[in-house]
Amino acid sequence: MRGKFQPPTRAVVHADVRSARWTTVTVFGRIRRHAFTTPPFRHQPGTGGEFPDAPRAAAGRPRSALAAPSRQPPSPVQTGRMRTDLVSEPSELGFPNEDFVSVGLPASGLGGALVMLDGVTPPRGGTGCVHSVPWFTARLGGALTELSLSRRDLPLTEVLAGAIGRTAAAHADGCDLSHPRTPQATVVVARWDAETVEHLALADSVLLIERDGGEVTAHTDDRLARIPRERLRSAAVVDATLRNKEGGFWTAAADPRVAGRAVTGVVPRRGVRSLTALTDGAARWVEVFGRGGWADVVTLVRERGAAALVAEVRALEAADATARAFLGPSKTHDDATVAHLHL
Repeated sequence: MRGKFQPPTRAVVHADVRSARWTTVTVFGRIRRHAFTTPPFRHQPGTGGEFPDAPRAAAGRPRSALAAPSRQPPSPVQTGRMRTDLVSEPSELGFPNEDFVSVGLPASGLGGALVMLDGVTPPRGGTGCVHSVPWFTARLGGALTELSLSRRDLPLTEVLAGAIGRTAAAHADGCDLSHPRTPQATVVVARWDAETVEHLALADSVLLIERDGGEVTAHTDDRLARIPRERLRSAAVVDATLRNKEGGFWTAAADPRVAGRAVTGVVPRRGVRSLTALTDGAARWVEVFGRGGWADVVTLVRERGAAALVAEVRALEAADATARAFLGPSKTHDDATVAHLHL
């Protein structure tokens, strides 16, 4: 089911996350640019200025005489400001964007979370479901965002399982959730606080973690890439033998148990400079066209912006549309989404 054209979407966010204010940026619609800063926390012992709106103690007057907040200031989880650059662009004019990306600050008062989905475009012939892929990614992405922020007590695999279960329940009546092409998506989630950065990947979207020294590590689920090309000769063969099956690859569809197949990890928060997530439409810059490595992607996005990476991918796709020296039999354009978070 196709809807009206969704133009490229970009959001640029500057946030000081030292205050305990909740801010969520979700991108899957119109072009939006957001720039805001929350009041910085300034700890001024003995002055009544522990909070931005607290009155300063007057000379010679006891602090208790003032109506200053009595609670203790929260422990700061991050110094300085966090910059977020998001861009999401549909594959072609007239087609809806099947990707999803969101950033939430803070996650239950600590750190934040990033969620990115790449909806799987179904082949002709139906999916057993009356809902579109964008409907599914919005539902699953929304549930993932809420649970990753509100349930810090749960590991990311349980957060994903809960989000899949909630989404499946929303369309179990009237839809065949056992169909191999029931709406589904790849998943990347990152969640951080003052101590750690947790990450999860299911299928072929990519999370790049950059450290202060410039080292970049790619975290992804590469099981699909390891399958011999001859086994991917047709959609029917893939669906019957590989999709969400042992020895194949896994996507988030309707079975919460697939969350246990995700690739997960935890790294120390100290020394992490940035997080960059890409759906495979944006990762083509490396994986298809070979224009550079993952560290080059981070540098490009940091210096020129997420939109510049997608623009370069679109130019490369257009240049290879006829010869197909790089694209081969794959579709010329794909939805492309990039999220860059400078922590």
